[in-house]
Amino acid sequence: MSTCPRSGCGGEIDEDGFCDTCGLESPNAVTGATAASRGTARSGSTSMSWSTPTSASSASSARSGRGSTRTSSRSALGRGVIEVPPVPKRDPREAVLADPRVPEDKRFCSACGAKVGRGRDGKPGRVEGFCPQCGHGFSFAPKLSPGELVHEQYEVLGCIAHGGLGWIYLAADHAVADRWVVLKGLLDSGDADAMAAAVAEKRFLAQVEHPGIVWIYNFVEHRGTGYIVMEYVGGTSLKDMIRQRREQGDPKACLPLAQAIAYTLEILPALGYLHSNGLVYCDFKPDNAIQVEDQLKLIDLGAVRHLTDTTSAIYGTPGYQAPEIGKELPSPVSDIYTVGRSLAVMTFPFDFHATYRDSLPTPDEVPLLAEHESFYRVLRRATHRDPAQRFGSAEEMRDQLEGVLREVAATEDGQARPGTSSEFTPERRTFGVRGAPAPADLVPCLPVPRVDLSDAGAAFLAGLTETDHPRLVEELSNATVRGAEIQYRLARAHVEAGDVAAARKVLNGIKTQPGEWRVEWYRGLAALAENKPHPARQAFETVYDLLPGELAPKLAIAFCAEAAGDPGDADRYYRIVWRTDRSFISAAFGLARVLLARGERAEAVDVLESVPDASTHYVTAQLEAIRARTARTRAGGLSEKDLVLAGERLSGLELDDARRARAARDLLESAFAWVCDGPGATDGGTVLGCGLTEPDMRRGLETSYLKLAKQAATRKERIALVDHANRVRPRTWF
Repeated sequence: MSTCPRSGCGGEIDEDGFCDTCGLESPNAVTGATAASRGTARSGSTSMSWSTPTSASSASSARSGRGSTRTSSRSALGRGVIEVPPVPKRDPREAVLADPRVPEDKRFCSACGAKVGRGRDGKPGRVEGFCPQCGHGFSFAPKLSPGELVHEQYEVLGCIAHGGLGWIYLAADHAVADRWVVLKGLLDSGDADAMAAAVAEKRFLAQVEHPGIVWIYNFVEHRGTGYIVMEYVGGTSLKDMIRQRREQGDPKACLPLAQAIAYTLEILPALGYLHSNGLVYCDFKPDNAIQVEDQLKLIDLGAVRHLTDTTSAIYGTPGYQAPEIGKELPSPVSDIYTVGRSLAVMTFPFDFHATYRDSLPTPDEVPLLAEHESFYRVLRRATHRDPAQRFGSAEEMRDQLEGVLREVAATEDGQARPGTSSEFTPERRTFGVRGAPAPADLVPCLPVPRVDLSDAGAAFLAGLTETDHPRLVEELSNATVRGAEIQYRLARAHVEAGDVAAARKVLNGIKTQPGEWRVEWYRGLAALAENKPHPARQAFETVYDLLPGELAPKLAIAFCAEAAGDPGDADRYYRIVWRTDRSFISAAFGLARVLLARGERAEAVDVLESVPDASTHYVTAQLEAIRARTARTRAGGLSEKDLVLAGERLSGLELDDARRARAARDLLESAFAWVCDGPGATDGGTVLGCGLTEPDMRRGLETSYLKLAKQAATRKERIALVDHANRVRPRTWF
C-alpha cells in the first residue's frame, strides 16, 4: 500500500486504488474536481437539504472496476413531457441551524418508544437523561461543536438537520480542497440498533454509485461515535416544497400532479439500482428526496439494508411503510409501496398517519383521483396490501407512471404527449372510420402485446411468416419449443380464425404469475370475437388495473362501452386516448361518433379536424367533419358560416375526381336545403363558387350530378343521375 499523495490527507491507497482516509481514487486517475451544489435544511424535519458553493470541488472519477455514472449528464426532470422549474443554489452556510435542538414533540425513547425530554409546568424538557418508563438513556444534544475537527480532516461548521438516526453536520473537508461535506452521526449513541445501522452503512454504502443517490465518501470515528461522510447535495426537499406551498396561504396545498409524478420518475431508477444490487431502501418519503437545479437526489441512506439481512433493525416511517413489514422482511415491492404512498402524500391531502394508514381515499373523496383515473389506478396497484399484486419492479412502475404523466400533462394543457409503449404495438388497423363496427371487427385492429424477447419461444415467433390462420394454428401447435409467448400467439391465432373455444382452452392452460395481464387481454379479444362487449370490457378493465399507463386497454374499454350503450364511459376513454396520442386514429372517429350521437356536433367536428395530415385517414376525417358540420337543417342550427367554411375546407382537400364530385354533391344538397328553408345568404357567402341563392344552388347541383353521371359505373346509375340534374336545374324559357 502507498500513501495518498493528496496534500494534508496522509491516508493509504488500498489495493483497489482508493484512499482509506479521503475515500477517493488515486489522483493519478483524477484530473479535476466537480462543483457540488447548495441548499437549506429545516429544523424539525427529518429531511436533509445539502449543498456546496461553486468554489468548492470534489473528485469526479469513477470507482475501480465499474463504469462511472457520476460523470453522466444530468437528467432532465419531466422526461421531456413537462418542464419542472429548477431549484436555485444557495450558500450552504445558510443551512446551519442557530439553535440545534430536537423539538420536544419529536423526542421518544429509542428503546421503548415512550415520550421523553418533554417540558412540564412551564419548564423546558431535558435534552439528555433517562427514560422514566424503561430507564434507557437518551440524548438529543449535538455531539459536535462548530470548529471541531473530526478525524483530523473535517472541520464542523454546525448542525443543518436531524433525522430518525442522527444529527447532520456541515463540514469542510480540508483534505480535498476544502469541499463541503456532510457528517451524519447518531441521534442516540447508546442505541445499539442505531449503531448497528451505521456500521452496516460503512460496509456497503460506499459501493453505491448512481447519479440519483447521494455519494458516500467515508466512514470515520470521533470520540467513540461513528460518522458517515457523504456528498453535500443542495436544494430543497420535496417535503419542504409542500411546506412552502402551504405557507403561502393554502394549508392543504400539495405539489402539482404532473410535477410530483416527474419527481417520482426520477426516484424509481435510483431505487431500481439499489434493488439490482441486492439492497432495499426501506424508508422512502418526500423528506428523503432533494431537488437542486434540474436534478433530483435520493438522500439519507440510513435505513438501506441487504435483501438477505435477517438480523439488523428495520427502519421505516408509519404511514409510508408497507403493512407486511414486521411479518416479512423489506423487499423491492415494499419499497414500491413507499413510493406509492409518497406520491399520494405529495399530490393530495389526506390523513395518511391514522385514518388511511394502510389505505387510500376513494375518488369520491378526492376530486383529483376522480379526474385522473389512471393516476388513481397507479396508486392503487403500488400500495396494494398484497405485495404480490404491486408492481413487480421499480422499472415496471416507472414505465406505467411515465404513461400516466403523458395523460396528465395532455389533460392539463390539451397538447398531445405521444410515447412508445413497451408493452403494446401501435393499433394495427384503424376501426370505425365509416360508422361503429361490430365487436368482432376489432380483433384484427387493436394493438397486440409485444413479445417478451427473453421467452423461450421468442426466436421461433420471429421466424414465422405464415399468415393463413388455419396453417398458422397448425404451425404453432406443432412448435418444437415451448414458452408462454407461443401459447399467447396460438390463442390469438385461434381468435382471429374464429375458434374462440380453442383460444380459451389454450389460455386456461397457461400458468401465470401475479401481475401477468396478457391472458386477460386475449380473453378480452375472445369475447369481442363473440360480439360480447360486456365480458370483453371486464377483461380489459383487469389489464387497465395492471397497466394504468397504457392506452391500448383504454381504447378497447372505450369501444366496449360504446357497443354496450354507455356513451359516457365511451366518451371518457376515447377522449383520454385521443388527447394523449394522436396516432390512435380510431379514438378520434370513436369520440366523434359518441359526440354526434349526443348532438354535440361542434366538438365532433373539432375532433375530426384534429386528425393529423400525416395520417392515411386524414382526408376521410376531413370529409366526415364536413358532413358532421352540414348534415342538419336550418332549424337544427346550420348557418351560413358553417356552409361557407365547409366549402373552403372541401376546396382545400386533395381528392380524386369521383370523391370530390360526391363530396361536392352532398355539401351542395345541404346548402340547397338551407336556402329553401328560409332567406338566402345575408353576408354574400359562397359554397364551392356558388352563391347561397336558389338559382346558384340549382346550377351548382346540376353540374355536380352531371359530373357524377360521367363517372357512373352502369347505364342505370348514369340515367338516374342525369334525371337528378334535370330536376334540380334552374327553370328557363328554353
